[in-house]
Amino acid sequence: MEAATSACGREPWNKGKLIGQKAPFRLKEIWAIRVRLELQGRMRDLALFNRGIDSKLRACDLVQLRVRDVSNGERAAARAKVMQQKTGQPVQFELTGPTRLAVEAWIAAAHLKAGDFLFPSWLHDSPHIGTRQYARIVDSWVEEIGLDSSAYGTHSMRRTKPSLIYRRTKNLRAVQLLLGHSKLESTVRYLGIEVEDALELAEQTDA
Repeated sequence: MEAATSACGREPWNKGKLIGQKAPFRLKEIWAIRVRLELQGRMRDLALFNRGIDSKLRACDLVQLRVRDVSNGERAAARAKVMQQKTGQPVQFELTGPTRLAVEAWIAAAHLKAGDFLFPSWLHDSPHIGTRQYARIVDSWVEEIGLDSSAYGTHSMRRTKPSLIYRRTKNLRAVQLLLGHSKLESTVRYLGIEVEDALELAEQTDA
């Protein structure tokens, strides 16, 4: 299908290209990427990868995080809240121990201050990495572990944790809250399940 309107309110970088729903990462793929980044000492990429998986944020929200959004002084926060650009609504997320350690290490190594962007750009015309740069980084991770980058993308990062949680719990309402979706149909599309099945599951959860 053709690219949809950008969630950030700007013209999408993939306008006019044929795209499809990107697959979430499986556990073994998450660990393959994570271990590779750790062994290679790629601190920024490790923090970006872990943060992307844990936060479930859209690319436009993830790249604009500031240090103060995710840390209290030198310590990474266990929980954070971010205002979504697409919906204008806040979304809260918890961060695992490995993610907090990776973020703390990156902040210290990059000498970042509270008001700095968490992932600054190396380009002079941008204060933080852009969504295109983030997409290229994700593609490089995917290719490095031998996967087809056309099947994965930044939405894979956003979809991974909700997909894992849904497979374990079948709790559609919980996943909807985690993603910050206002409509159940949006969550259904992300999970790739049938609407009728999703509504039935939601009713069972509410019962």
